[in-house]
Amino acid sequence: MPFISVVSPCYNEEGNVEEMICRVSRVLEELPGYDYEYIFIDNASTDTTLQILKRIARDDKRIKIIANTRNFGHNRSPYYALLQAKGDAVIFLASDQQDPPEMIADFIKKWEEGYKVVLAVKTDSRETAAMFLVRKLYYDLINRLSDVELVKNSTGFGLYDRRVIEIVRDTNDPYPYIRGLIAEIGFETAKIEYTQPARKRGISKNNFFTLYDLAMLGITSHSKIPLRLATMLGFSMSLLSLLAAMIYFVYKILFWQSFSVGVAPLVIGLFFFGSIQLFFLGIIGEYIGSIHTQVLRRPIVVEKERINFD
Repeated sequence: MPFISVVSPCYNEEGNVEEMICRVSRVLEELPGYDYEYIFIDNASTDTTLQILKRIARDDKRIKIIANTRNFGHNRSPYYALLQAKGDAVIFLASDQQDPPEMIADFIKKWEEGYKVVLAVKTDSRETAAMFLVRKLYYDLINRLSDVELVKNSTGFGLYDRRVIEIVRDTNDPYPYIRGLIAEIGFETAKIEYTQPARKRGISKNNFFTLYDLAMLGITSHSKIPLRLATMLGFSMSLLSLLAAMIYFVYKILFWQSFSVGVAPLVIGLFFFGSIQLFFLGIIGEYIGSIHTQVLRRPIVVEKERINFD
């Protein structure tokens, strides 16, 4: 009997997890010939999320829980949970009900056709138009910069074959950009379009800093273009500066008495080149930070307890 693992990370989702379990269970129990497990990884919730999950898990051994000792962030915790799944196929979806569980049946159908990766692709979203536009522009940017083609408007919601999970495990990356890593592996991907619904309860746990971290992780993990752009632009600006200096020097020699250089060009040049240097130092810093994370090799997460994994 094929075994399906469903994985959902959660943090302060007390208003969503119980309904989420009902919706996922209803879909999977209607699929003939499949057994399943549903793994929640709780990122040290401060509300009653973990208590609700434990209550449900006492009666249903297919509900499995990993409780972290602290909040390990929006990237490490989901990644760790994926590596704990034992299914022939692993389905990843958020616990806030913005990833419709009813699409699981469509994912499995595509998997049965032979696809190793099946991804849900947002064609529209009930979130604010401005946020949807920003996300779309980011996906366009990272696709232009990346060495591999990433699936646009995909949050990672989808199905991954056991072989894909094993390859991800073997990369041994402590802080991966999952969407980029899946694209690096290179299996043909089935795409299923959907409209992302609005969040029913609670508020998004993402903020500017978490979204910025994820955006920079995607760029630094899969593109060297910003570094090469810094090199090329620096070389070009140095040539232009040398040419401008020579022109000023020759003009001053020819018109010594009538030509006054003045302070304005010096001030403008100082601020311009200072801003260029700070910008590219920031880019270099992002790459160094990424290397630093890889070198430290800290544990992805630290577990406080596991439930129903025996």
